[in-house]
Amino acid sequence: MPSSIQILGTGQLVGLSRRLRTAGGPRLRQNLARRVRRAAEPLQRDLRTAIRTQPLVSEGRKSGKRGGPSPTHRPFRQMLAGGVRISVRQGAAPGARVWMDKSRLEPGAGNVPWQIQDGRLRHPVFGNRRRWATQWARPSGWWSKTLQAGTPRMRAEVERVLSDVRRDLT
Repeated sequence: MPSSIQILGTGQLVGLSRRLRTAGGPRLRQNLARRVRRAAEPLQRDLRTAIRTQPLVSEGRKSGKRGGPSPTHRPFRQMLAGGVRISVRQGAAPGARVWMDKSRLEPGAGNVPWQIQDGRLRHPVFGNRRRWATQWARPSGWWSKTLQAGTPRMRAEVERVLSDVRRDLT
């Protein structure tokens, strides 16, 4: 399973980056970076929506067990959605990357997005490491399915941006 999607290093991007450095100046480079970022934003938005709406099913509470509100201050799905980031690079390997930033997740939640991707989330009950719960993500594959659906649109948009900038350079 890919941990991020990258559109970079294509011959068009490398050649265009070189020509931008020599002819375009900083304004054209900033314009290209902004437009490439905008091309990646719908995929980021789709990934955030996918994790926010991913159903997690558990066995439910057993009879006689207690429950209550979550003791954490930050909603779980919102925290996961906040970890989806975009980075745009220029230079030797220009391109865009949509990735999951583990530093934006709560401590101890670094692998949670990939557990949900695989379809099974196992976690301690309210931090009690002697009691574990299993939740099932049905359907599984929130990351890979969303990437598969959104990558062609992102590629087409980046190609359109490249052709526009190439036309401006000539």
